[in-house]
Amino acid sequence: MRIKKRYILRTLLGLAGVALFLGLAFTMEQYYRLHVSNFRSRDGKQHGYYIQPGTSIDETLDMLEAHYDIGSRRDFELHARSMVFNYPEPGYYLIPERLGNRELITRLKFGQQDPISLTWTNAVRTREQLAGMLGNKLLLDSAEIISRLESNLYMAKFGLNKETSRLLFIPNTYNVYWTIKPDDLFNRMKYEYDQFWTEERLRKADKLNMTPIEVGILASIVESESNNKSELPTIASLYLNRLKKNMALQACPTVIYAVGDFSLRRILYRHLAVESPYNTYKHKGLPPGPIRCPLPRSIDFVLNAPKTNYLFMCANPALNGTHIFSANFNGHANAAAQYHNMMDSKKKSK
Repeated sequence: MRIKKRYILRTLLGLAGVALFLGLAFTMEQYYRLHVSNFRSRDGKQHGYYIQPGTSIDETLDMLEAHYDIGSRRDFELHARSMVFNYPEPGYYLIPERLGNRELITRLKFGQQDPISLTWTNAVRTREQLAGMLGNKLLLDSAEIISRLESNLYMAKFGLNKETSRLLFIPNTYNVYWTIKPDDLFNRMKYEYDQFWTEERLRKADKLNMTPIEVGILASIVESESNNKSELPTIASLYLNRLKKNMALQACPTVIYAVGDFSLRRILYRHLAVESPYNTYKHKGLPPGPIRCPLPRSIDFVLNAPKTNYLFMCANPALNGTHIFSANFNGHANAAAQYHNMMDSKKKSK
């Protein structure tokens, strides 16, 4: 009888030991999954994910499984329930190569997202293009952007109007949240705009008897005239000279903008006749707005333009992508004749 009791006691103690071991193992596993690692990147790198509004937990896990080994989806779901995590907040999330459930759940539950790099160049010409680009890169409706860009009342808050609104968006790379709201985006761009227009740049603009807006408009024309960056300061000087003499700018890029066909390579007489405030062959002075989002360097080319007496320029007959600059019409006419003779000879040789 005593032997039987000892046997039962040993059995119970053994079972208790096994239960304790299993319980301890379970607790350690749960701790590991929760605090150390339940997600491990298969290539040892971090990966970024855009979580759209309405994305479920299961859909989020499905996305992660494309790059991560998940130790236990069941444990994740268990921890999600205990942390009252029902759905992820929209955003862009850069997930480390290894993390536990608590870190991931906390980030997704409270929207602790990572910024994205938002970049655009001077290739953006119109308000529609700018709004479309922002709508494609951010969780924004492009209609919300265009409605602000085209509102004189709204843009007046930034010292701009419908025609000059693109100047607020200086081409560069900015770190912003993918879910940024439209008004927050405009306020951010205003901050960047004010940071760019330092006291030194403002003094240089004032010395030219121009406002920052006018400098930006001229810069958009200057950089549209040549792909040869070394020529741009001279082109800026030429146009500043024409403005001082109250001469029409006669800038072909403004005609292209007025026509609205950015594929044009040759300007014909019928293009010059287009009635538009952007046609600087028909209207003296600067157009009412930029013809593209000018690069910072182009603005500086205008502000630091060299002193020259140039008033005319013509494509170089060497066809090397440069221009011949002239201080008077006779010099310009001679350069133009050389260019046209070269083009005629090329046509005949074909």
